Amino acid sequence: MNRPAPCETYPVVIAGAGPTGVTAATLMGHYGIRCLVLDRWDGVYPQPRAVHLDDEIYRILAELGLADEFAAISRASQGLRLVDRNLQVLAEFDRGGAQGRHGHPRANMFDQPDLEHLLRTNLKDQPSVTVRGNAEVTDVTQDGHGRVRVDFTDRVTGAHESVLATYVLGCDGANSVVRSSIGARMEDLHFEQRWLVVDVATSTDLDQWEGVHQVCDAARAATYMRIGETRYRWEFQLLPGETADDFASLQALLPMIQPWVKGTAISYLELVRVAEYTFRAQVADRWRDGHVFVLGDAAHLTPPFIGQGMGAGLRDAMNLSWKIAGVLVGDLPESVLETYEAERKPHARALIRIAKLMGVLMTQGGRAGDTARGVLAPRLRYIPGMRSKILDSETPALARTALVRRSRLRRSPAGRLAPNAVISDGRRFDQTVGHRFAVISAQPLTASQRSLLTSRGAVAVEAPVGSPLHAWLTHNRMTAALVRPDRTVMLASRDVAAVCAATPNFCPKPS
Repeated sequence: MNRPAPCETYPVVIAGAGPTGVTAATLMGHYGIRCLVLDRWDGVYPQPRAVHLDDEIYRILAELGLADEFAAISRASQGLRLVDRNLQVLAEFDRGGAQGRHGHPRANMFDQPDLEHLLRTNLKDQPSVTVRGNAEVTDVTQDGHGRVRVDFTDRVTGAHESVLATYVLGCDGANSVVRSSIGARMEDLHFEQRWLVVDVATSTDLDQWEGVHQVCDAARAATYMRIGETRYRWEFQLLPGETADDFASLQALLPMIQPWVKGTAISYLELVRVAEYTFRAQVADRWRDGHVFVLGDAAHLTPPFIGQGMGAGLRDAMNLSWKIAGVLVGDLPESVLETYEAERKPHARALIRIAKLMGVLMTQGGRAGDTARGVLAPRLRYIPGMRSKILDSETPALARTALVRRSRLRRSPAGRLAPNAVISDGRRFDQTVGHRFAVISAQPLTASQRSLLTSRGAVAVEAPVGSPLHAWLTHNRMTAALVRPDRTVMLASRDVAAVCAATPNFCPKPS
């Protein structure tokens, strides 16, 4: 990798080369933005962590150009089973591996190091992006005139170096130096549980249902899932006084994993990792100071019960990157950067609340809670709309901002993702639109409207009667929708001319 000269200036410097940082860098590269990524490690962290992502996040990976590669290292999950302490099924929500509105399976299992290798390899295709490993960021300071100084230490030589940036993205994890540099603190949302995370490899098929098994037991809640052809994950809530050291061998773990591995000799099982994690719910009190932003775990920590921790960081990157690119090239006013925290923070909070609720419902309440779950869980499928709600991977709409124009008085798709539907040329919406704004219209656009959109760098997508996009607009009682580069609907209306007129000028030069 190239080494920056002392105090070399970059439009964007990213602290952290995990999934969030590399995603942000790749998206910057798509717009030709020069970007430096600094990471304290020289390569991918080898231990598995995140194991699940939904179809919204799969869609982001496809945006990065990794749809086929990710398909090769992942497996679609069947859904969710709630089971009692004896592994008797209380309720089953079977997705059947089906594709959702985003054109990808709605639940996907994977091994995080495999995904990170894909992200890193893919980043090499972006000539405007430089990655430097063994570079530990130690401080970030702003001069008040639009420049940010990033100090870092070369962990090999011990040398202290600095670079200047127009914008800095702190993707440096839960113990973020960037977050500390802007004086932000993590707000505790009052959830803390200690869990044991166990990863096992075996070429023997354990012959279990191919979805997530959630053991609803106040005495010892647990989760089991298959994450690859030969990889399996268990998570067990730790009891007071227990530590990971108490379960450092397969012999010590066998009593807990026995229900899933019975019939498999212990010699066929390889213990990949045993680790203790404290699941927390936290969100930073502010995500921006001037030209410095925090993303991913630096901005929020989500309990894992709905599998949205890593995905939230990728959503941050998708939301912010195109806005910074637009500001850097002069197409968008700097005020649009205020929408990042305004949109992402409430969304992250909403998902954290859902994760907390799921954790409480599945793990707490003592014996009375177990009894209630035994009675209520089998009856969930009889509640109107409950099954579809649990199986639906759609996340909450973004809050109203200058870039999400949603009426308070009537239904609108603004703030939600436009469907990645197949359109008339046989391609999906995202493939046609690329990294630009788009106007979807249920009626033909005039020549002047098409000319206006072209001059502003946008794409016109007509939705003829009978097409999925026409059905989507009709369902929402709209005629046209303006879709942002991150696939979020900015504005939807029955007035096609108004939607075209609202399209911003956005013409960053793609790589």
